[in-house]
Amino acid sequence: MSSAPSGALPRYQQISELLIRDIAAGRLMDGARLAPEREMAADLGVAVGTLRKALQDLAAKGLLERVQGSGNYIRAQPEVDSIYALFRLELVTGGGLPSAKVLEVARLPKPAHLPEFGRAPDAHRIRRLRLLSGLPAAVEEIWLDASYATDLRAEDLSQSLYLHYRTRLGLWIARAEDRIGTGAVPDFAPAAFGLRPGAVAGHIQRISWGQDNQRAEVSETWFDPNVARYVSRLK
Repeated sequence: MSSAPSGALPRYQQISELLIRDIAAGRLMDGARLAPEREMAADLGVAVGTLRKALQDLAAKGLLERVQGSGNYIRAQPEVDSIYALFRLELVTGGGLPSAKVLEVARLPKPAHLPEFGRAPDAHRIRRLRLLSGLPAAVEEIWLDASYATDLRAEDLSQSLYLHYRTRLGLWIARAEDRIGTGAVPDFAPAAFGLRPGAVAGHIQRISWGQDNQRAEVSETWFDPNVARYVSRLK
């Protein structure tokens, strides 16, 4: 089993995505004035230049109005270009920056209990621990049809698998269907996860379609309801 962490996003992009999720969750309201940049950078533990790059990204996406001599103001939008647009888990208190630690990557025959997907008899199984702002929130098992890649290595994977699929495999996840319920925490859950194997957790089964309108991936996620909740906002 490999414990290699998945590749981190650039720091400015992490901050941008955190703020996007806080805006979506209502933690940062439309019209709110952000703290002064130096104060905000100190709170986030980054250089002012890094914060400014993140704010420039928000402004380019229409989420921030930068008023000379006055400050930076939130401009909430119904649709936003976000790396984690399809990631539906948030902290119970709202928002939270997603990150991941890869537990294992293996190419295996597709298990019979999963819905049918893809064209190959095999799939890449990716097991990860998901965190929200550093708090262990979920464990997940993703099965990607092997026709999209001959080999996957833990050290090559991005924090966002969809970003990795798009930039490295030429696969765009165009849509997904989530089926929500409860399930028993699997035996591969690491000790860092707050629930022990066999405990009841929130459960998400996701079927994802690529740009070719074919089922490309099936995943299962078990999340700790003491830490995270599943949120889908209707616009």
